[in-house]
Amino acid sequence: MAAPPDMELSPTLSLELLPTDPLLLILSFLDYRDLVSCCYLNRRLNQLSSHDPLWKRHCKKYWLISEEEKARQNQGWRALFISTYSDLGRYIHYYATLKKAWDDLKQYLGQWCPRMIGSLKESVREEDLDAVEAQIRCKLPDDYRCSFRIHNGQKLVVPGLMGSMALSNHYRSEDLLDIDTAAGGFQQRLGLKQCLPLTFCIHTGLSQYMALESVEGRNKYEIFYQCPDQMARNPSAIVMFITGTSYLEWFTSYVNKVVTGGYPIIRDQIFRYVHDKDCVATTEDITVSVSTSFLPELSSVHPPHYFFTYRIRIEMSKDALPENVCQLESRYWKITNAKGDVEEVQGPGVVGEFPVISPGKVYEYTSCTTFTTTSGYMEGYYTFHCLHNKDRFFNVTIPRFHMVCPTFKVSTA
Repeated sequence: MAAPPDMELSPTLSLELLPTDPLLLILSFLDYRDLVSCCYLNRRLNQLSSHDPLWKRHCKKYWLISEEEKARQNQGWRALFISTYSDLGRYIHYYATLKKAWDDLKQYLGQWCPRMIGSLKESVREEDLDAVEAQIRCKLPDDYRCSFRIHNGQKLVVPGLMGSMALSNHYRSEDLLDIDTAAGGFQQRLGLKQCLPLTFCIHTGLSQYMALESVEGRNKYEIFYQCPDQMARNPSAIVMFITGTSYLEWFTSYVNKVVTGGYPIIRDQIFRYVHDKDCVATTEDITVSVSTSFLPELSSVHPPHYFFTYRIRIEMSKDALPENVCQLESRYWKITNAKGDVEEVQGPGVVGEFPVISPGKVYEYTSCTTFTTTSGYMEGYYTFHCLHNKDRFFNVTIPRFHMVCPTFKVSTA
């Protein structure tokens, strides 16, 4: 019995008979691994997956290759992807993020801290990184290796790429160490076993370390400042102030702070003061804002002594009347620690000065405080008097600002 005409089966649809454009559109949604796999399925897909424009997206996504770079290298997109992958393939999940961070940082430094650009070192080769691993007998994480394939840290100079801090009798500026210097500082001593220094300050000797193994209470690839445990009987016992959980997170979060203006540029240096946008108060024509920073090199957990510095900006509106010119007479502080203990401080001027504030003028100064608890806050007011009306005194609010010690842990050495 014959099948009705409307039930007759259509001939099998062959891949060879499908039009090219829809197939290319489908292939354009595939990731590079699937695109490569298509090369081995049949001749038609092999031809289509080699279509050069398909590889443009992958070159831009994974290697940040621009049209200009393609023109300079005089290669097709597919050839560029393959040649780059053969060199940097193990870093394909890190490269674009770290390359963008480096590019953003260099662009920012070129505008605000141009002399730092000259301190950056060129990239290293895979064999250089392999040689360091053989030297220290420990594997380096791929995100760390990837960063050094882009830039090999910086020369030991001042100012350092990783930020500065200055008080009247204390100065810190951290360089990002090149791979050979870092390997030379690799630690195997008790308390810092299998820790690699990432930064170094010439003035204080302070470093940030990365743990290459999970030993002595550290997590693998954790990044930290170390300070001695002064109350421990074992001299190798240290306390670690945690600054990152991986190299990628540590470096890119720092760069983001820099390029978005989160850290101020002072005298051609990056200062690591953190400003809370809510920490601003305006009284009449005068605005006071505060930024803070924790100093691990001057702090201790045992005994508890947490050192903070703060930078205060006092500004009179440019629209204020000329007769509103005034001078700071005194300050009042109310300092509260995490236990609720309160200390009050009152005295003339600020840091020995009695600044005059006029329309559009800014006055900034730096001071410091310590807590016996891991956090605390300060608030208060300045007393000003008008220069055009000597009898008029008024208080200007200092907004409450909090200071919090970063997470820390004690070494189990």
